[in-house]
Amino acid sequence: MTSFLKLLQWILKAAVFFTLFAFALNNQHEASVHFFFGTQWRSPMVLVVLAAFAIGVAVGVLGMVPRWWRHRQLARQAEKSNTASLQTPPPVTDTPEHLHGA
Repeated sequence: MTSFLKLLQWILKAAVFFTLFAFALNNQHEASVHFFFGTQWRSPMVLVVLAAFAIGVAVGVLGMVPRWWRHRQLARQAEKSNTASLQTPPPVTDTPEHLHGA
């Protein structure tokens, strides 16, 4: 059963690859991206789409960095408090009153 699932995964991966490959072959005509002050970038359409995707991924990762840092900081604080509680022995208390015969 696991070999069937692995085969199914490879078929799905191949289908995605060939779909993207066909997309790249069908979009080889030149596209121009117009920036400010009359500058422009001319390249094949597939490169424009790839660049837009890469920029979107980079913006998404940069947007998550503050949360990752905060999460790491909280994890370090929790780790320090756990190790500190393990290193210090529990406080010694008096024996219960019923053992003194009171």
